[in-house]
Amino acid sequence: MALVRWAAALQRRWEAIDPAERAGFFAGVRAYMPSMPPVLAWGLVTGVAMSKSVLTIPQAIGMTIFVYAGSSQLAVLPLLAAGLPIWTALLTAFIVNVRFIIFSAGLMQHFGHLPFMRRVVLGVFNGDLPFVLFTQQYPSAAPQAGKEGYYWGMVLLSFVGWQVSSIVGIVAASLFPDAWGLALAGTLALIPVMVSTIRSRATLMAVAVAAVLALVAFRLPYRLSLVIAVTGAMAAGLAADEAAARLQWQRRRAARVAAEEDDA
Repeated sequence: MALVRWAAALQRRWEAIDPAERAGFFAGVRAYMPSMPPVLAWGLVTGVAMSKSVLTIPQAIGMTIFVYAGSSQLAVLPLLAAGLPIWTALLTAFIVNVRFIIFSAGLMQHFGHLPFMRRVVLGVFNGDLPFVLFTQQYPSAAPQAGKEGYYWGMVLLSFVGWQVSSIVGIVAASLFPDAWGLALAGTLALIPVMVSTIRSRATLMAVAVAAVLALVAFRLPYRLSLVIAVTGAMAAGLAADEAAARLQWQRRRAARVAAEEDDA
């Protein structure tokens, strides 16, 4: 009976949402579906890695639910296994997740008008792929009906897929021998998604800079290479966009000057 009442209340709440936001939600789900295979593979890899570490199954499940950040989860496992102080694990997780501060700053222009706690919840569910796909769909910060629904469609699908695959990996870790190389498979599965997002010279520049910086800084502690690569990629992308805009303005100015000379 309680479940029925809960379902009815959920349905009423769903029906109270603006139709444009509901349509945006389903559009976000459809847009994110092609990205689900690598998300599921990466979640499975992370779950297996946590289960094979020093964590118990309940601890691993709790970590994947409440941390919800695969890169930082994997980064702190060797530190926990080595018995290092907890502050080193917390510092490493913070450094690895610094990129989400950059992502949140990018989302601020879209959702800055929303109440504070609502923005906090939006940030909690944010992820690498949802952020990239959302900013591709909505490059402009101008208000647009269905924008928040589109975001929720992607992040909720990503969250559910990640949790399911990660928990499956945790529980069934004994079925996946280390020799299978699942970690490499999960990484390779993300490459087609990354390639599909390269639709401009600015994006290509950002990817190239990120790759070079990640390789150069690979041996730095606390996964600092990830932070350096993300920061450098953002800077390179912004610089490339600025250069392209400046070049376009110069061409328009030259064309306008030429037209004025012809009229004269």
